[in-house]
Amino acid sequence: MVLTAGNSKLTPKKSDATVEKKGIKMRSDQKRWDERFGREEFAFGKEANPFLKRHLALFTRGKALDIAAGEGRNAVFLSQHGFDVDAVDISKMGLIKARKLAEEMGVKIHTVCTDLDTYPIKREQYDLIANFYFLKRSLIPKIKKGLKKGGKVIFETYILEHRNIATSGPKQAKYFLRPNELLNLFDGFRILRYREGIFKEGGRKKAIASLIAEKI
Repeated sequence: MVLTAGNSKLTPKKSDATVEKKGIKMRSDQKRWDERFGREEFAFGKEANPFLKRHLALFTRGKALDIAAGEGRNAVFLSQHGFDVDAVDISKMGLIKARKLAEEMGVKIHTVCTDLDTYPIKREQYDLIANFYFLKRSLIPKIKKGLKKGGKVIFETYILEHRNIATSGPKQAKYFLRPNELLNLFDGFRILRYREGIFKEGGRKKAIASLIAEKI
């Protein structure tokens, strides 16, 4: 930590304090998800997201990025269907299970354990970027730049109404999409599929927004 003199005392620079705070948060997030994914069972099952499965035909095979891939169910599904997949997550335990699932299904995925707050998505690298149930608004410009022209993004996460029907999980508004926010975040893209509302999937109700959009 770099110290600066001020009022005859040595005090940490604000930038150093910010870095330290982010580091603490990253370690806390990693520990929380490692504990959840460290169990024998798969926290969210092995089946891919229904919205992804339903619209697979919209995607041109090529290089794909799965953001916050967790235990790899979506990454493995994409690999099974001809994609070269990078699976990125903060949890080492989740990615260990993702690789095991890929081996079980007879496919390969490339895993990267990193903090998504700082992960640099390579420019015009991907034909498809998937983002399921991870809302980091600062990642949106990186997602846009990371797609090739004609590349597509598939994105699904909770909207504010979910707070009224969920029995667990975060309640702070910042973790939820506002009405039409997902559409606005991908303004300038060609919208291929979009839904927003309360839906029943996997035996439970969810308030979500789901989008597939093409970079033009």
